[in-house]
Amino acid sequence: MTITSFFRTILFALVLALAPLFSFAAIELPYFFGDNMVLQQQTKAAIWGRAKASATVTIIPSWNKKNYTVKADTGGKWKTQIETPVAGGPYTIRISDGDAITLNNVLIGEVWLCSGQSNMEMPMKGYKDQPILNSNDAIFNSANDQLRFYVVPRSAKLMVQDTSKKYDWKIANPETTAGFSATAYYFGKLLQERLKVPVGLVNISYGGSTAEAWMNKATLQELFPEIKIPDTDKPDNRTPTALYNGMLYPFIGFTIKGCIWYQGESNYERPDQYETLFPALVQEWRKEFGQGDFPFYFAQIAPYNYAQLPPYNSGGKFNSAYLRDAQRKAAEKISNSGMIVLLDAGEENNIHPANKAIAGKRFAYLALAQTYGQKGFAYTSPSLAKVTYDKGVATLSFNNAPNGFTSFGKPLMQFEVAGADKFFRPAKASIVRGNIVVSAPEVKEPVAVRYAFKDFVTGDLFSTEGFPVSSFRTDDW
Repeated sequence: MTITSFFRTILFALVLALAPLFSFAAIELPYFFGDNMVLQQQTKAAIWGRAKASATVTIIPSWNKKNYTVKADTGGKWKTQIETPVAGGPYTIRISDGDAITLNNVLIGEVWLCSGQSNMEMPMKGYKDQPILNSNDAIFNSANDQLRFYVVPRSAKLMVQDTSKKYDWKIANPETTAGFSATAYYFGKLLQERLKVPVGLVNISYGGSTAEAWMNKATLQELFPEIKIPDTDKPDNRTPTALYNGMLYPFIGFTIKGCIWYQGESNYERPDQYETLFPALVQEWRKEFGQGDFPFYFAQIAPYNYAQLPPYNSGGKFNSAYLRDAQRKAAEKISNSGMIVLLDAGEENNIHPANKAIAGKRFAYLALAQTYGQKGFAYTSPSLAKVTYDKGVATLSFNNAPNGFTSFGKPLMQFEVAGADKFFRPAKASIVRGNIVVSAPEVKEPVAVRYAFKDFVTGDLFSTEGFPVSSFRTDDW
């Protein structure tokens, strides 16, 4: 063999070895487009991936057998939309650039993004030594072909990623439900039962994450220059933009109905900033998804004794009541939103409350009423409307309490009032014809009222339908 022939042989072998990395590759899709997935009903659902360079890609869904075509760019990237019918299935979707793949057992229904930190991530089986209340019975009875889960695996990156790590859609059954978000599961289960359509839940959560970790660089630089984006080889769940880049960005554009969000614990020491940071996050997500002001429902963080966590701060605004208050105020700024209150579900020494069923149920009530228009039941907590002062008495009126209030036979112990000296004293509170009347003998002329405004507290004021009133303050001190 001559030297020239030898090198030709080597070159041919290299071409064969590298061929799969170039134009001979089959259709590639992000992992959330796969067997068993759920697509949003009655919409133009986005779908995208990679194909041969400059190839014409054909998508044929079995529900209408239409041919949708799109041309890939020179790098093989393509994206298009396909029309989805009313809820149903199972269906198939055939995608071809000359070489075809088929997605099987696809359902059409309602798709919800579920995101946040550990209280959204916490699985039905619980964490080590931290249970979910009554979870084993729920897991045992969880088999449901019409309820499906997808989880974007944890990934913190400094640069945006085209794809997320591998995961497959799961059909609800005891084996799959045990490892899926408890809050999201209870939410989706109730939605599926009431709507009687398939429900797909996509969980993009990371324990301990800050809100700014889920936001993009442009938003933070423009609106929050005080939040610095470090140049590090090891970004983590608190690094600004890192989870947006590694987990959310690859999913942006997937057609959803709405989002439920449970986060805030990792921002508790910066409540003033969170009051504007969180609405900015919602605005950014809505803009990037390009699906209008989709429903965005969020959980007010549950009470907990944060002073027991490093660096063991306490006093002043190192009190999670301020973060809860920032969330309460944010709810008024975010259109098409709603906040579930968990003032009756916190645990003093456990940042992960065991009663996740109540969180999921309250999320479902909000969605069923506000998004799906179901009626005849209460679905949200009362919210403070105004306070008036007269002869040493503060009278509080509320929205969303048409049938008034109850303390379930217990005295109201969580109210405080202050005068011009800004010193709060315990107050006596009573339910009077749908209002709350508050006074304290030591405060002759009250100018401010607070309710349940402590790091850890158990709420004692409810609507007659059983929804806890959020902690609140009428001052801005």
